[in-house]
Amino acid sequence: MLKKNNPIKLIKYYNLINHNLIYNNKAINRYKKENFEISKDKVKDLTILKKAIIDLKNCDLRNQAKNIVFSDGNPKSKIMLIGEAPGANEDQEGLPFVGRAGVLLDKMLAAINLDRTKVYISNIVNYRPPENRRPTEEEIKRYLPFITKHIEIINPKILILLGSTAMNALIGSDVVISKMRGKWIEKKFGNCKTSVIITFHPAFLMRQPAQKKSAWIDLKMIRDKKTNLKI
Repeated sequence: MLKKNNPIKLIKYYNLINHNLIYNNKAINRYKKENFEISKDKVKDLTILKKAIIDLKNCDLRNQAKNIVFSDGNPKSKIMLIGEAPGANEDQEGLPFVGRAGVLLDKMLAAINLDRTKVYISNIVNYRPPENRRPTEEEIKRYLPFITKHIEIINPKILILLGSTAMNALIGSDVVISKMRGKWIEKKFGNCKTSVIITFHPAFLMRQPAQKKSAWIDLKMIRDKKTNLKI
């Protein structure tokens, strides 16, 4: 597959995703928000959804976290990304993907001419699991109705699932990411019919840099789909 890649574009991609990443421990400050002028109905629906999550009873994740991590990006976007769960930096700032994995995610998006003003980002669960552990099956099940409703409200044309937790929660627990990544799946979430693609989570790519070649293939598929859908 790599022989067919444009070597100049591939070098540019690697420069984007590798430059000054591993040793940068500073979180990204995203407190300054854009005014995307979304519809009153969407604002209302997102506000109700966020309040429902905050009001969730008997949730150990919520009780131990500093902040709810609801979303970042443009609610008007037709491209939505979903990760696993907040980490320490995300819990501190109340925004998804603001630590080192967020730096890599931004570089991956930049490689296909996207940024956080052009996409919308959330997670399967909205509070940080202690010690950054993976959410339990019970926790995922508890938050699944919320992320499903979140997808329906945003109504993306492209849904990007980052990592196996997001994939298993929304596609099925009987599939493995090595076989499912890089494929388009048509799926409905409530009234939202969307094209879903699965790729590796940025945190996994930091641990397994050899998989960045596969992630680049996935990113090009997203870029081409975006062009075909005229997003």
